[in-house]
Amino acid sequence: MFTTYEEAIDWIHSRLRLGVKPGLTRMEWMMERLNHPERKIKTIHIGGTNGKGSTLTYIRSILETEGIEVGTFTSPYIEQFNERISINGVPIKDEEIVQLLNDIYPLAIELEGTEIGEPTEFEIITAMAFHYFAHIHPVDIALFEVGLGGRWDSTNVLHPLLSIITSIGLDHTKILGDTYADIAGEKAGIIKSGTPVISGVKQPEALQVINRTAKEKRSTVYQLGKQFSTFGHTSTGCGESFGLENIFHKREGLEISMAGTHQIENASLAVMAAEFLNQYFSFDISEESMKAGLKKAYWPGRFERVSNDPLIILDGAHNQEGIEALCHELEKRYPEKKKQVVFAALADKKLDQMIGMLDQTANKMIFVDFDFPRAAAAKDLYSLSSSTNKIADSDWKAVIQSERDSLSDEVMLVITGSLYFISEIKQWLKDN
Repeated sequence: MFTTYEEAIDWIHSRLRLGVKPGLTRMEWMMERLNHPERKIKTIHIGGTNGKGSTLTYIRSILETEGIEVGTFTSPYIEQFNERISINGVPIKDEEIVQLLNDIYPLAIELEGTEIGEPTEFEIITAMAFHYFAHIHPVDIALFEVGLGGRWDSTNVLHPLLSIITSIGLDHTKILGDTYADIAGEKAGIIKSGTPVISGVKQPEALQVINRTAKEKRSTVYQLGKQFSTFGHTSTGCGESFGLENIFHKREGLEISMAGTHQIENASLAVMAAEFLNQYFSFDISEESMKAGLKKAYWPGRFERVSNDPLIILDGAHNQEGIEALCHELEKRYPEKKKQVVFAALADKKLDQMIGMLDQTANKMIFVDFDFPRAAAAKDLYSLSSSTNKIADSDWKAVIQSERDSLSDEVMLVITGSLYFISEIKQWLKDN
């Protein structure tokens, strides 16, 4: 058993050695031993390739503004581990992590001796979240973000009020498949019998899979661009303004403080979710709370301006679709600026396409690596770039410090890639 937070975190992270073990058998076993906490919580389940964290944040902020207590389960963390399990955006306390793990640890040890095997890091943390929101600190509603895929993700033991699929992109292709249809099949695995689905999926082949799965499960799909759509989009100094028309209402003057067309799409999914809670689940969320909640919603590492002088942007663009959105936003908002891009990524991504897009946007490419088991080496990233102005350096702290100190007014620094890398950057920038 554990007496300190440090001991608890070290043991949890030691489970990373197990990697990804798809399947729900271990989670179902732990849920039964914990008296099925997943059945005692009102939940919204959020899957998709990109936009899960932002969509969850918009929903949480809307509900929190109305005075509803919201639990959230997210991954990965950006600034501290505890934020993965939060109440109204506030990470749970260190001592609560210790308490939760001491409740789960005996089950993990018992599982090691069975034929189904020991639970992974993500399964342990997911079990902690279910246990916390059901038995330790019950909440009005909990928002659960899928970790990987959907069908075999450890969060998929729940039966939510509502499922959301934000987008489909070519990510984790070695596990989920290498076509939009294959990946959509995995994401659609979170659709439950009779549970409505809100979708921001765009690709026709992916939509076909989502709709077919929903029909099999007798679930209704509410699709962005059909049952609800945005209008009147304009970019503001630090975000976006838009209107939203759906089967319930037509709303104008909605504002968000996170930049990008993709963030409007994420926000529209959140508003649609709030409308559903109002119409079908006896919540009472006012228009004022929807507007105020959207505007104040903040999620770190999403086109985040961390410095104005010099201008530095952090963006956790960790796949092809994310990089495409980043490059579009950079050209739209800062066409006059030269762009120096610091990039680090995981080795199991489609790196050539991501780097190719950044090469077209950046005046200078800076490739670095970081301390993570699956991180790509800086020299390997460098070799994939066609830029005529590029460097590779393993010491990302020294490189960023040097580049930041030498930036002129016409140059901006863009730090992007893996969310695990962005997490390290955020913590380092606090102290430097």
